[in-house]
Amino acid sequence: MAPISLTDIIAALPSEDSWGPPTSTETTLNGVPYAPYSKGDKLGRMADWTTEGKDGRDGRGGRQQYNRNYRDQQVYGAGTSSLFAVQLAEDESSFSVVSNVRESTKTRFGRGGGFGRGRGQRGGRGDSRGRGQFQRVGGRGGQQGYNNYNDRGGRGGARGGRRFGWKDYDKPQRNRDASVNIKPDWKMLEEIDFNRLAKLNLDTDDGEDIESYGFLYYYDRSFDKQAVNKSSERKLTLVDRAAYNVTTTSDPVIQELAEKDEATIFATDSILSMLMCSPRSIYPWDIVIVRQGNKVFLDKRDNAALDMVTVNENAADAPMDASEGSKDAVNQPGALAEEATYINHNFANQVMLENENQKVEMSHENPFYNPDSETEPPASKAYKYRRFDLSLNDEDPVHLIVRTELDAVQKNAISGEDQHITVKALNEFDHKAQGSGGALDWRTKLVSQRGAVVATEMKNNSCKLARWTVQSIMARADVMKLGFVSRANPKTNDKHVILGVVGWKPRDFAQQMNLSLSNGWGIVRTIADMCLKREEGKYVLVKDPNKSILRLYEVPMGSFEDDGEGETMEEAEEADD
Repeated sequence: MAPISLTDIIAALPSEDSWGPPTSTETTLNGVPYAPYSKGDKLGRMADWTTEGKDGRDGRGGRQQYNRNYRDQQVYGAGTSSLFAVQLAEDESSFSVVSNVRESTKTRFGRGGGFGRGRGQRGGRGDSRGRGQFQRVGGRGGQQGYNNYNDRGGRGGARGGRRFGWKDYDKPQRNRDASVNIKPDWKMLEEIDFNRLAKLNLDTDDGEDIESYGFLYYYDRSFDKQAVNKSSERKLTLVDRAAYNVTTTSDPVIQELAEKDEATIFATDSILSMLMCSPRSIYPWDIVIVRQGNKVFLDKRDNAALDMVTVNENAADAPMDASEGSKDAVNQPGALAEEATYINHNFANQVMLENENQKVEMSHENPFYNPDSETEPPASKAYKYRRFDLSLNDEDPVHLIVRTELDAVQKNAISGEDQHITVKALNEFDHKAQGSGGALDWRTKLVSQRGAVVATEMKNNSCKLARWTVQSIMARADVMKLGFVSRANPKTNDKHVILGVVGWKPRDFAQQMNLSLSNGWGIVRTIADMCLKREEGKYVLVKDPNKSILRLYEVPMGSFEDDGEGETMEEAEEADD
């Protein structure tokens, strides 16, 4: 091959001033390349070596550091920095060195150490400076601060998954189903926000007794003794007794009182307490309202949602349903509600001293018990029909009659007089499971830290406890007994043990819960007035399943009378079982 001379190479060069790819006019300005940027970009320093990066010096992330230093300054062209970002084939941050040298880990007890809480360390791990994060949001469940107690996302342990706390502005919304299917022919009349309900107020009297039915057994005081060890625990036994939860319009006594024009509004304590405590409710529910003449009947459907006893309804991380990813069938809301309802029914029957010679008879017999058709004996229950004055002035009197219930009677320890009591039961399912709401272990803490256990239940079951308290106050019960029932095995829901019973005066308990009865009466009067100013017919008050809103619908008179109409969540779950 002949050698190429320098003259030939120079002659082959292009005649232009430059060589290479042609210059693009889209990204050049007078031949000089430039980076496009937004008008919103602030012109800052090209480079600043004096401050830390947004990831902090140690690269672990410093959210507050970033907010403080970078709130008002941005790098020039930061809005389009992704245009020139280098796409690495493999992220270097995922690379780690594996060492086979066994290192001994010393347990530190000092500030920020393993057992020291460190400054600001509530539910998070302490760092070398003793300033732990306030709450660990994501990642696996690990050592969560002081005994895992102050973590709002529930107890830690080895359970994985996302934890939610006060910083979680992006907490996903729970999508629950409505308690009743809204039909196309229903007409929405009112939409009431809970904030408006919380501002209502109506003072009323303590009420007066009109009629009393049924009988009461004496309460067994031996259950008041706390179970200090496993041998002193009592098993919850199945006690078959005939108990009734008859709705308002099916109650023969209420029908008789309505014919005598004894009042304007009629209800049962279960329905009325749900309405009075509605601002505390989270789960969906509905109440059927029947307007007949100048009277209003607060009614419920068969197997309605408000018949079930909820569990941890108000917890920050409430129990999740199967549709939300829960694989633990016994700890889903529907299963927990059935378990709690079963416990309450049997617990109230078990703590009675069933002695026919020592029982308190009311003035009339149980209006729902028919000895000819029933095979089980009646449960200890007294039904008191009481009247309350909800009038705003003397010219327009409005009275309410409610059927209240009492469960037992006991002797006053000092005076020896009979005290009427109501009996309810709180149940513990698994203090380590999702949805426990940071509950303490009742077996070890109920005796030594009873106040902390009750305070946690007030937080996680605010609506349920408020309803029980309102029912006890309306019945003029002297004492409200709360039993603490736990599973014998946290993984199964068919066997339970009674750990103890604690009694409170209902009004003192309401004061501890910051429960206002005057606010509840204001809600009842407001809803009743909405129906009284409209035509005769049937209405449904529905709690929105996902928002803090009540909606009042006008429905056809024949609604809910056919079988299977308005199927509730509980009915669907029972069909699946």
